[in-house]
Amino acid sequence: MTVRPRPQGANAKPRVGLFVTCLVDLVRPRVGFAAVKLLEQAGCDVVVPRAQTCCGQPAWNAGADADAQAIARQVIDAFSGFDYVVAPSGSCAGMIKRHYPEVLAGDARALALAAKTYELTKFLVDVRGMVAIAVPRLKACYHDSCSSLRENGVREQPRELLGGAVSELADRDVCCGFGGLFSVKYPDISERMADDKIADARATGAEMMIGGDLGCLLHLEGRMRRQGKPLAVRHIAEVLAGEE
Repeated sequence: MTVRPRPQGANAKPRVGLFVTCLVDLVRPRVGFAAVKLLEQAGCDVVVPRAQTCCGQPAWNAGADADAQAIARQVIDAFSGFDYVVAPSGSCAGMIKRHYPEVLAGDARALALAAKTYELTKFLVDVRGMVAIAVPRLKACYHDSCSSLRENGVREQPRELLGGAVSELADRDVCCGFGGLFSVKYPDISERMADDKIADARATGAEMMIGGDLGCLLHLEGRMRRQGKPLAVRHIAEVLAGEE
């Protein structure tokens, strides 16, 4: 893979706080290392604050408002000193960017953090102006997560970084059925939605599914394994960093 930043007109090296996410930390840490590699290639000084925890989305979705507020304040304390906050997850980035101002009722610090928070591929393309030629090792399709599409405006950025080397799903705007607590509360519906998404992916002839949200990818990968017909499943950061 060849990655190069477009000319920025300035040599500023922004200080980026990487919000690792719970799932990356606990299940697939190499996504975090890949994100660091990509951000450094984009000319950023990357820091991973040790004080970070969950973004608070599960608590907020469950109606545990006080817990969500406490978590949001902790995240703000940990990340407020950075030029940007970047997460390899549309879900977590969306929570900070779209929901923290609601969680903390328009708090000025929440608004300030929201304004400088980005999903990884959106930051690389829209802020750092990166382009890429990335050909996945296997024939690949791309899964768009709901949070990336609807809360972060991410659609073409991952495709640009992958050099267009992915097949498109027929229903790429449709949810995969994960939805955080949705998959726990409504498992039968969630499984059916996952099956539809998997059938869509297989219809492309893909051998690999790429996406930007580990929750979606683990949900679909687990379902495929139970069916005994798994595709390779990779986070886009892994593929772009050459760690697929």
